[in-house]
Amino acid sequence: MAKKTPRGKVTSSGAAYAEARGLSKNQVKGLTNSDIEGLEIVEDNTAQVIAALDTAYVRALEKIGLAAEGYAKKLCPVDTGRLRNSITHTIYGDDLSAYIGTNVEYGPYIELGSSKNKYKGANGGRGYLRPAANDHKDAYRKIVESELKNA
Repeated sequence: MAKKTPRGKVTSSGAAYAEARGLSKNQVKGLTNSDIEGLEIVEDNTAQVIAALDTAYVRALEKIGLAAEGYAKKLCPVDTGRLRNSITHTIYGDDLSAYIGTNVEYGPYIELGSSKNKYKGANGGRGYLRPAANDHKDAYRKIVESELKNA
């Protein structure tokens, strides 16, 4: 079947179709009267599309969480390895968010430093969790784009 090339003109049927469905004329540009005649929505798959997008977002968040966890572990200073091994991530699908962190009691002191100079703060005072989250935004964006394309 030969592919139709847009003619660049909106037909009267195309304009009526666009107006009836709240579309712009650019969205129907190139449609001919024969394309529009008898066109009807047979099945509404909106719910399935939304579900697929939600699943893709959760998959993307899981991949982002794993990546951020890895970046944080690379930046984390190591004495015994307890802090590094405790770094993990959690996904909250309801609000589409991923959290990385640790439950080790001295983790915040290593991240932020302390006033007693016992802890200067990891990574020159930048921490290990914040850079893992902030310094790799492009990588995280690519993960989301990839998952949405595959949804």
